[in-house]
Amino acid sequence: MKTVWQTAYSLLALPLMWFVVRILGLFNRKVRRGIQGRRDLFAMLERQVAEKLAPGKRVWFHASSMGEFEQAKPIIAELKRRHPDIRVIATFFSPSGFEHSRKYPLADVISYIPFDTRKGAKRFLDLTRPDVAVIIRYDVWPNHIWELQRCKVPVLIANATMRQNTLRRFPLVRKFHYFVYNAIDSILTVSERDAEAFKVFSLTHPAIQAIGDTRYDQVSIRSAEAKKRHVIAEPVLRGKRVLVAGSTWPEDEEVLLTGYLRLRQTMKHLLLVIVPHEPTVEHLEELEAELAGKASFIRFSALNDYNGEDVIIVDSIGILLTLYTYADVAFIGGSFKQNVHNVLEAAVYGIPVVYGPRHANSQEAVTLAKSGGGFVVQDSDSLFMSLKALYENEEKRKHAGAIAAAFVNQRIGATEKFLAHLSKYL
Repeated sequence: MKTVWQTAYSLLALPLMWFVVRILGLFNRKVRRGIQGRRDLFAMLERQVAEKLAPGKRVWFHASSMGEFEQAKPIIAELKRRHPDIRVIATFFSPSGFEHSRKYPLADVISYIPFDTRKGAKRFLDLTRPDVAVIIRYDVWPNHIWELQRCKVPVLIANATMRQNTLRRFPLVRKFHYFVYNAIDSILTVSERDAEAFKVFSLTHPAIQAIGDTRYDQVSIRSAEAKKRHVIAEPVLRGKRVLVAGSTWPEDEEVLLTGYLRLRQTMKHLLLVIVPHEPTVEHLEELEAELAGKASFIRFSALNDYNGEDVIIVDSIGILLTLYTYADVAFIGGSFKQNVHNVLEAAVYGIPVVYGPRHANSQEAVTLAKSGGGFVVQDSDSLFMSLKALYENEEKRKHAGAIAAAFVNQRIGATEKFLAHLSKYL
């Protein structure tokens, strides 16, 4: 039966997937970058293996994109600290993950994962020869998993999740995924609910255990590092209340700016630091046009010339986590577009987090809202009311911030638990 599913996947599903990808690549720049980036994949991989992969145990980490790889970083860092001779191979499915991580210092080899053909999977493993493979969260590619099983390479999933409404749980698809997941040795989930969800596949081989989410470890580590950086001079902040809006899209900014401008009528000392998710020239100019005549503004790159402007528009990347250190309250973007972005990056600092209605993708956003550390707003009016209540009531603001910080701190420790499972194979 397994052979039937393997054949159907390789001869029917994969060609269809490849056709769809090629069509999407005609219209979607990100998909096109992923196709182009794989053209010389094996030639580049051969060079990296020959030049950089010294003798030692090899651990292959695979993540779909940049966000998932952040979850691997605390594992890799602690693994390398304990075993400096361990060699790390890091692969990515998406161009955003690959391009942002090409200079990651703790990985010896960094590459795209090949498209999931039998031939590609075999060639990849013949070149890299990992001693153990770690898949982050959900990006499980069947032919790579089956080839790992054939080569007797242990496979673990870290931070595994399984949504209740996933297509993988449908009867026919579920049977296919039985043979995929049953080739894995350990499925280590972020919650007991996820561990229970995997039981629908009636797996007989993998150990399934809830150990927590390494994202909490990573955000704790990164926040400690961010506190050491000083990207805004103290005179800019003196006498101000600060609202940091992180990873915003135009849909978020429409609500945010309306609520902020209304609030400024009674709070003249409120400084807005807005960090667009995509700080393109066009987007920055659109923001400035929207603010013109309503509030004074300055770009972050010109901050040496700060003269009391109301809004700082951040035109660089990589500093959001540090900017949250200055915030009294954080607004998390994505929540008026499609999915809320990372609420943990702000919550770790012990500040209230505010976000819009589209946050069901983030279990931590749902939980924070229920516990009182997060605040869901539906429009500019409710944003205004929530911000007004938080800024005018210091006790309420600090209490909500303490709940947010405790939420993160109580969930730290998944990295240590995962390494206990991984160490059995090293």
